[in-house]
Amino acid sequence: MERPQPHSMPQDLSEALKDATKEVHTQAENAEFMRNFQKGQVTREGFKLVMASLFHIYKALEEEIEQNKENPVYAPLYFPEELHRTPALEQDLTFWYGPRWQERVPYTQATRRYVQRLHEVGRQEPELLVAHAYTRYLGDLSGGQVLKKIAQKALDLPSSGEGLAFFTFPSIASATKFKQLYRSRMNSLEMTPEVRQKVIEEAKTAFLLNIQLFEELQELLSQKAEDQGPSQTAGLRQRAGSRAQDLTPVETPTGKSQPSVFSQAPLIRWVLTLSFLVATVAMGLYAM
Repeated sequence: MERPQPHSMPQDLSEALKDATKEVHTQAENAEFMRNFQKGQVTREGFKLVMASLFHIYKALEEEIEQNKENPVYAPLYFPEELHRTPALEQDLTFWYGPRWQERVPYTQATRRYVQRLHEVGRQEPELLVAHAYTRYLGDLSGGQVLKKIAQKALDLPSSGEGLAFFTFPSIASATKFKQLYRSRMNSLEMTPEVRQKVIEEAKTAFLLNIQLFEELQELLSQKAEDQGPSQTAGLRQRAGSRAQDLTPVETPTGKSQPSVFSQAPLIRWVLTLSFLVATVAMGLYAM
């Protein structure tokens, strides 16, 4: 008996992924934080925090990609020179945290959950790596240049691009043409309908892991607001230029507890910072 064909699913995997994530695209596009970011309201401390999280995420993703670079379920999408972001993020973290950045970058719980999922996928279901690679790399290529320009202006960074290597893809001459190549490689992957559906669901999971990261920051922000009563605000302003330490511990990659990177500036600065974090994913993924 002939098997019925699922008419509701787009033929190409890349189109199926884009269609399946339309709802979260809309949610991100309509976020209040997006409007703030478009005004260039970004803080240095917030930027450092998101770059630290991205480092842990890309390090895990690219470790698993390297382990599966010859696996037919991923091999056609192996573009280390063009896409891999870990070396660029290491440059950026050196700029933002100094030569001993490995000891200083935070490692939040939501970031750790994201990393754990990437390792689980790479070791147990490597065919799902395509969902995470698609979500991250094509998002970076789509929104990266816009984000770079906004951050460069808002943070008054050098025109040479220091601190923003993550957003630069020197081995890709045309982002549009490369994305077309990448999608065609994705569409050439052989997979069963069951695996295809799992890849689509994993792409949604990848986006949700990013949202959980933002929710964690919002929770920390709320805790900070509760800790800062009116009587504390004046004292914090007087110490704005000092290195006074925050009360909320954040775990480092070495497992040691260190002070949070949250600034002791007024609350509004961190509201604006979160606008940058949400916009990083929203602008990139929406443009894919």
